[in-house]
Amino acid sequence: MTDTPVTAALATFRASGSPWLALPFFADGEADTVAARVDARIAAGARVLPAPADIFRALTETPLTAVRAVILGQDPYPTPGDANGLAFSYVGSGRLPASLRVILAEAGSDRAAGGDLTPWARQGVLLLNSALTVEASEAGAHLRYGWAALTDEAVAAVSARPEPAVFLLWGAQARARTALIDAARHGVFESGHPSPLNRARDFPGSDPFGRANRWLSENGGRPIEWRLGGGS
Repeated sequence: MTDTPVTAALATFRASGSPWLALPFFADGEADTVAARVDARIAAGARVLPAPADIFRALTETPLTAVRAVILGQDPYPTPGDANGLAFSYVGSGRLPASLRVILAEAGSDRAAGGDLTPWARQGVLLLNSALTVEASEAGAHLRYGWAALTDEAVAAVSARPEPAVFLLWGAQARARTALIDAARHGVFESGHPSPLNRARDFPGSDPFGRANRWLSENGGRPIEWRLGGGS
């Protein structure tokens, strides 16, 4: 019998031997329950995003042992072709999403470089959403499907390591996870969400990337090249 798409993606991720597989979410079977729930939506005719091969991409690109920074998002972009499995990362053909434009401006990136954040992930930036799947045109559709347990466990696992890391927590949902982080050993930098809908406008000018790099340098870590496309 052929596996359904998300179950198959989970099996492929398990075969990778990733250090993330030690999390209870994978070890205790919760991942199977969530995958089956999403597969049921696909069987019912829902278009689930991103492509199955990209669902666990944040964990694949940035193994637990390589994490130097953590950025948490909500869920993938709900427009087909826009998301690639990394929080805030955009690979669509249209105009960059508003929140991402604000983020990249703060990072000093060249707009012509696009919005694919894979270079960040490959430097050790864990770009993890609270839900790894979404339905087309239905933002937030899978936020209560059980994915959040994975996000919580991943944050706690990074915090438990001896290596220094920085956590960039933007908006209420991300900031709610501060209790999972040992702030005595890791850098924690909070601000409002980068969305233009955030009326407080407390993300622009907060210098999250500069603060993160200064903290890493002061605590024995290497700074991260946040600029895409060689912007200055």
